[in-house]
Amino acid sequence: MTDLKQIKKFYEGTFQIFDAERKFSEIQINFYPYIGINHTIRVRNGKVFVRIAEIFREAPPEAQKALAFILVAKLFRKKIPPQVSDIYRTFVQSRELQAKATENKRRKGRKIISTSKGEVYDLDEIFSCLNQTYFQNSISKPTLTWSQRKTFRILGHHDSAHETIVISKSLDDKKVPPFVVEFVIFHEMLHIFHPTVHLNNRRYNHTRQFRRDEKKFLRFEEAENWIEQNVKKLKRKARRK
Repeated sequence: MTDLKQIKKFYEGTFQIFDAERKFSEIQINFYPYIGINHTIRVRNGKVFVRIAEIFREAPPEAQKALAFILVAKLFRKKIPPQVSDIYRTFVQSRELQAKATENKRRKGRKIISTSKGEVYDLDEIFSCLNQTYFQNSISKPTLTWSQRKTFRILGHHDSAHETIVISKSLDDKKVPPFVVEFVIFHEMLHIFHPTVHLNNRRYNHTRQFRRDEKKFLRFEEAENWIEQNVKKLKRKARRK
């Protein structure tokens, strides 16, 4: 654990690197009870305000120093050296911290659940069919829900902390072929079948085995091509509405 006085020195030193001429009347650093591993830095009226995730309180000095460099670099829109990112990532992706983050999210987080039955597609029915076809019914059914809003960058998400699969509402559309919705759900089911692997303090969500099994989806290439060619059209349609 690094005390706040030492952490403050890290920020003072980093500001000197990026802008030695700029002076701040005060640098306030606090640990904040964010649910995840989030940190923020703001400048207001000549003062710097840093909020570090409470879960990061026990980070070693080298990780705190790397975080200081990353936050200040982002403030100045400067490039972050790979070695600095590696130091931070090594600690953040450690098995111990990820376990704490997952437990923290489970205890304090709130998952917004809408419904599995959309206007066009029923997620429960699709899940059951895919589970039987590809997984021999070996996957315990998580909570399935459509997202609250139409999203286009992320079409599906598996939340292991809350045992939930969320599918973008943008896919609940007559113009979206059934096999596309099935593929997105299948992809998220694979995250349950192939849990995240921790290796050398790194997290791997899409392992070789994951990618190998993903291609077992009967219309894999067709689904990927459809998503690539049509998601932008769905986005434009949603904006017009």
